[in-house]
Amino acid sequence: MTIQEIQNEIVNEFSMFDDWMQRYEYIIDLGKALPLIEEKYKTEENIIKGCQSKVWVHGEEENGKIVFTADSDAILTKGIIAILIRAFSNQKPEAILEANTDFIDEIGLKEHLSPTRANGLVSMIKQLKMYALAYNAKK
Repeated sequence: MTIQEIQNEIVNEFSMFDDWMQRYEYIIDLGKALPLIEEKYKTEENIIKGCQSKVWVHGEEENGKIVFTADSDAILTKGIIAILIRAFSNQKPEAILEANTDFIDEIGLKEHLSPTRANGLVSMIKQLKMYALAYNAKK
């Protein structure tokens, strides 16, 4: 699936919920299902700067695509990074770099986060794109 197709799928899933409490619960459930990052990648250099809680992200190139793993010490934040990883993992670096993140606004996520969590969300997106930039430069 393309990034856009995955993002559309996420928007459709969120549209099924009537209120934000249900959406928060769904985000938390997504975080619980996130494949965990290996302990060896839970290092200072893999922590996303600008997040209120600790979020670790690691990306590896596999067959020309970047596969991301992540974890967080906060359940809501773990769900947020799970959404981003679902959208961007297992995609080509150039597709990640070109992808927009309008789906976040479409599901209303940013406006329902505290300012510090919203800043963390932006930092997470930036870090995923930095991985894509680094792998794209290696080509």
